[in-house]
Amino acid sequence: MTRSNDDAAEVNLASDMRSLFPKFEPSRREAVLATLATGFALATQPVAAETTITTDTDGLEAGEVQVAAPDRAIPAYRAKPAQGGPFPVVLVVQEIFGVHEHIKDVCRRLAKAGYFAIAPEMYVRQGDVAGLKSIDEVRAVVAKVPDAQVMSDLDAAVAFAASDGGDVEKLAITGFCWGGRVTWLYAAHNPKLKAGVAWYGRLVGEPSALTPKHPVDVAGDLKAPVLGLYGSADQGIPLDTVDAMRAACAKSGKTCEIVVFEGAPHAFHADYRPSYRAEPAKEGWSRLLAWLKQHGVA
Repeated sequence: MTRSNDDAAEVNLASDMRSLFPKFEPSRREAVLATLATGFALATQPVAAETTITTDTDGLEAGEVQVAAPDRAIPAYRAKPAQGGPFPVVLVVQEIFGVHEHIKDVCRRLAKAGYFAIAPEMYVRQGDVAGLKSIDEVRAVVAKVPDAQVMSDLDAAVAFAASDGGDVEKLAITGFCWGGRVTWLYAAHNPKLKAGVAWYGRLVGEPSALTPKHPVDVAGDLKAPVLGLYGSADQGIPLDTVDAMRAACAKSGKTCEIVVFEGAPHAFHADYRPSYRAEPAKEGWSRLLAWLKQHGVA
């Protein structure tokens, strides 16, 4: 039997992943790390309780699951409607602080809208950031995470969704901050993706062994339409880099739309932090749902 080009590509990818992640038996420490944070990450304290949005689990099946990655099981938070299916799938990629309560709540919000939402913990091999007190400590862990590992783990989450009531023919991704950058990269990685929504993800940067490319470098490789949601007052993402991403998409003929909310800072969707801005967050969420439906993820 002759393999298709897609089959051959999957075989090559699997071989690459086996080389990158040789099989091993997890140690006791690794087993301890294979759980999600409870509540909010310590580095985000104090949480602004007056603005925190809490989505209940009524009508949902929601909680922690274990996803089989090439080298180990990784924890993830999964939420989906309790009845019916299969449901369109949305990968949810964490902020720099990991899969804590805010990211879990985002999954529940998507599930309430009829989606199978899953957020795999991306740093489980490098360390547990939930208990770290400072952003500098968190960054030291995150700096060790290879983009190739992230792409592979997201692929594993897609495979899990397919086995658990998800319709991966209707596949999307959304991510915040660190996860916003990953959203752009995954849209260039997975040819089966139908749509992406990147929230204030970094667009440019110096290449390194672990992060060889950034969104502006892969604009020509995008395999799905991407909506970018950014703030004009984001001091970490200069507007000239947003313009550069727009130009790169336009030059390559790829479908991407970037919305800049006037006066909004970084992390304007994070309702548990002082950076939260209700109007841009609400409009951004509406745009996300409309973008998914527009591109067949509904």
